[in-house]
Amino acid sequence: MTKASIRLQELRGKIYRKAKTEKQGRFWGLYCHVCKKEVLREAYRLAKANDGAPGIDGKSFEDIEAEGVEGFLEGIGQELLNRTYRPLPNRRVEIPKGNGKTRMLGIPTVKDRVVQGALKLLLEPIFEADFKDCSYGYRPKRHAHQATDRVTKGYCMALPGWWM
Repeated sequence: MTKASIRLQELRGKIYRKAKTEKQGRFWGLYCHVCKKEVLREAYRLAKANDGAPGIDGKSFEDIEAEGVEGFLEGIGQELLNRTYRPLPNRRVEIPKGNGKTRMLGIPTVKDRVVQGALKLLLEPIFEADFKDCSYGYRPKRHAHQATDRVTKGYCMALPGWWM
């Protein structure tokens, strides 16, 4: 598995430490980091690892790679810097459920997934700093089995605010 660049890891670490130590602190200037090539490159890598169908524009990861990933990321970076980036509507697909009904699924374009991933890379450390160690929902490298084990052993219940 490929890891994020050292500079990106260091940036995320700095953001986390600031969020952890300065509970009332505010973050200014994160937008410029979203536009960085290394952040967009890592967001692209994570989006590609998730795979997924093309969005409303019909562009798949294979199409983007045939045209050139670096140019694609450069274009996103320029749109973000110029503040001309606008997300496209999601492609709507009906997914069959077991009971004969269907549910709607929205599929964003690859470009939108990359931008969303870049934002997640920078915002995640801020929110992670506020979570208790015994919180498991929607957190990286944590899953339901760990949460069940923890509750079974009764680790969280004695902590005030354990549900956060």
